[in-house]
Amino acid sequence: MVTPETKHNERILAKLAELEVRFMELEGQMNDPKVANNATLITRIAREHGKLKGMVDCYRSYRDLQRQWQEAAGLVAEGGDSELCQMAQEEQDSLGRQLTSELDRAKEEMVMSDDAVIGSVIMEIRAGTGGEEAALFAGVLYRMYTRYAEKRGWKIEQISFSGTDMGGFREAIFGVKGKGVWQELEYEGGGHRVQRVPETEAQGRIHTSAATVAVLPEPEELDIQIKPDEVVEHVARSSGPGGQSVNKLNSAIKLEHLPTGITVSIQDERSQHKNRAKAWRILRGRVYDHFERIRRSQRDSARKDMIGSGDRSQRIRTYNFPQNRVTDHRINLSLYHLDKIVLGEMDDLVRALIDYDKQQRLENF
Repeated sequence: MVTPETKHNERILAKLAELEVRFMELEGQMNDPKVANNATLITRIAREHGKLKGMVDCYRSYRDLQRQWQEAAGLVAEGGDSELCQMAQEEQDSLGRQLTSELDRAKEEMVMSDDAVIGSVIMEIRAGTGGEEAALFAGVLYRMYTRYAEKRGWKIEQISFSGTDMGGFREAIFGVKGKGVWQELEYEGGGHRVQRVPETEAQGRIHTSAATVAVLPEPEELDIQIKPDEVVEHVARSSGPGGQSVNKLNSAIKLEHLPTGITVSIQDERSQHKNRAKAWRILRGRVYDHFERIRRSQRDSARKDMIGSGDRSQRIRTYNFPQNRVTDHRINLSLYHLDKIVLGEMDDLVRALIDYDKQQRLENF
């Protein structure tokens, strides 16, 4: 009897066969001298090839195991020597388990491959309600993420910062690059709440403050084309605290993307050219993220019911310092080593989020 699971697996294998054909087409194109001399084209082809490689490797391993399973099944069907039959049966059973495992691995590659290939993100942390304490908490989050990134061997690039006198941040924007960076940090987008006794509190009372985090996949220029006539650039003099002029040159840059209304303002550098380059990086990331959210929503409405949309208005996590506890509200997970997590030891939290999301994607595949 053909079960729904059997039909599902047949569809998966048929899709993997199609992807293998495409993979071989891309290999052929990469070996074409005309393609190799086109930097933009070869980059696009190489990225698609890299995205498919894990899935194709799983599929080819599955086919090899399937061939071995059929050979063992043939020996069992022939009968004959009982000892030989028993060995063939044991091998067939073992290969059957390996086939199931390899197919599951192929499914995981298929549902997570889009995330795995993004190796650069821009993170934005902003203080929310809570005044100076919220700014200090934003600083805690910044150090937590950068320490985690350093442990993972990722590269951190400071882009734009607005600090406070007590060492907090009203805003911190920075880039993170490295293998798996989007796959591990994409779930950090949203509202973060802290409960603790602030450094500014003399009475020892617990306060609640908040900060928001946005994680933007940083696209290559070939991934998103923003027409120059869609962006209005404003140039002004940079200013310091209280409006004090810190640069007599017109170096502050503000970009406005007319179709979406997204704006970016940068005045960190004394060079107008450097500020413009930073502003365009952030603008590309925000516009790309804007349209990706629309695309994902149209493609899979169930996504918002899984791990969350990353919307800043959504409270995703609470950091309770008196209880040394962090709670992620999306997956109802509480961990009682907050002191280590804020020092960058986020592995348990990150892995739980990835595993939950992977399971949800597989169930909705």
